Amino acid sequence: MELYQLRTFAAVAEESHLTRAAERLHLSQPAVSGHIKALESELGVRLFERASSGMALTDAGGELLVRVRRVLTAAEDVKRTAQKMQGDISGILGVGTVADPESNRLGDLLALTRDTHPRLKLELHHAMSGAAIAGVQGGELDASFFFGDAPGAEFCTVHLRRLIYRVAAPAAWADRVDGAAWDAIRALPWIGTPGISTHTSLVSDLFAQRSLPSPSASVQADDESVITNLVVSGLGLALIRDDVARRLERAGEVVIWTRAAVDTALWFVCLAKRADEPGIAALLDVVRKTWKLDAAVVNEEGLATSA
Repeated sequence: MELYQLRTFAAVAEESHLTRAAERLHLSQPAVSGHIKALESELGVRLFERASSGMALTDAGGELLVRVRRVLTAAEDVKRTAQKMQGDISGILGVGTVADPESNRLGDLLALTRDTHPRLKLELHHAMSGAAIAGVQGGELDASFFFGDAPGAEFCTVHLRRLIYRVAAPAAWADRVDGAAWDAIRALPWIGTPGISTHTSLVSDLFAQRSLPSPSASVQADDESVITNLVVSGLGLALIRDDVARRLERAGEVVIWTRAAVDTALWFVCLAKRADEPGIAALLDVVRKTWKLDAAVVNEEGLATSA
């Protein structure tokens, strides 16, 4: 039997469907079906019961799946160990980005990755923080930037910087905003964000602390640069990062409501169980060097610990 057949078996078992397993493995459905048939023939047991609704493991298939997963884990461990011995990190990593490239130091990160690991390629995927963390959890992303509260213990989490957000309004609304009470600010039009966005929870928490419901959104956007542009264009209020809000205020494009500030943090995260994979370990090292950090992660209590 071959490792690729075992990988196919595990994928079909986890997806319970030939088509979904084929998509996950980037193979054709006939190829996946052929792997399973060949494996069943060699082992002399039926691994799945086939039905119109999908693929269900037989008792024998379920028992063998436990052992197959051990074999695949051991094979990956051999591969990682060999790569470490070679000192040559290669591959493609999907990395989620949030906010703007400058705040993530993406240019410096990409340049240092190219210089130190020329065969390690990064594919960048821009997303809201909530979607980015879900992507890391689900395996669609290998790692991601993220802002908000530190994620849970299943993540290896590198704290990058503190972030302050300000409530910013169009410059033409200065008379409506200066000295305004919380109720008056909440009643003004706001630029909303999707529910999965950290922006949404930050705004909600800000008003919940005053026992007020979240403000109503006049329009919704899922990108910080778009949100900022909508505020400048006079469409509503929004949380804008402190350095950006102050620069725009100096330019006469927005006005900052001075009675509130939101304190949060920027992180770089991956799944803790994958942190020792050569490519991801190399990327974590590059991130720390880019941000001039000690090798530290965050445990489930949010306390810095050595990596």
